[in-house]
Amino acid sequence: MGTRIHPSAVVDPSAELADDVEVGPGAVIEAGCRIGAGTILMAHAFIGRDTVMGEGNVLHIGAVVGHAPQDISSTGKEKARAVIGDRNVFREYSTVHRGSHDDHETVIGNDCFIMAQAHIAHDCKLGDRIIMAVGALLAGHVEMESHSFLSGNAAVHQFCRIGEYAFVSGLSRVSKDPPPYFLIKGDSQVFGLNSVGLKRGGLSEEERLLIRRAYKILFRKSRSLDAALGEIENTLSHSPHAMHLVEFVRKSERGICTHARKGTPRR
Repeated sequence: MGTRIHPSAVVDPSAELADDVEVGPGAVIEAGCRIGAGTILMAHAFIGRDTVMGEGNVLHIGAVVGHAPQDISSTGKEKARAVIGDRNVFREYSTVHRGSHDDHETVIGNDCFIMAQAHIAHDCKLGDRIIMAVGALLAGHVEMESHSFLSGNAAVHQFCRIGEYAFVSGLSRVSKDPPPYFLIKGDSQVFGLNSVGLKRGGLSEEERLLIRRAYKILFRKSRSLDAALGEIENTLSHSPHAMHLVEFVRKSERGICTHARKGTPRR
């Protein structure tokens, strides 16, 4: 099956479309784009210049990928782009902006599900199998590790990092880094483990128990953050997920989310 382009669609002659790409009514593909096989653009979807998109992606009605960044320091003419992996779904009127400056990129991995009216700002980096629910918002330079979940109308401050398997509840305001494997609610607060997400993600019962032990150590009362991390390293070094948690916390520049009941250990 060859590429199918609706007569009302606008595709720049320099754009490269693989076999079996479908471009719906009123859709737009700008100059320099490369679109992988099996990708579908529904009515009025838009792909901005120089966007690289893998195979099997679906852009629903009015979805925008690779448009100019909303950054007052950007002219919109920089040599920046969005790079999208395979099998991602962008629902109605979701928006993904390209990088903000020369050689900057907004990157999305594989098998992500971006629901209606969600927004991914310039220079964000998303891993694989991420879900962003309706109206979820990422400011610029946010990083989301694989398997993380952002619920409806949650908003994430620029430069935050969201750990793998973290679950951010609806209407949350995220201004600190949500560590991996935890539930985040309200104003950047940890409420417990994302037990359902870890189980659905295929982590064994033993590994989930080790993560729970790391969670208890990290938020134990009257322990400094460095002491808690050191104890995790000394007692749970055989757990790759516990070690990833330690690495994530040590690299946090904004600081991790506080615990809802006991508070975050002090440095």
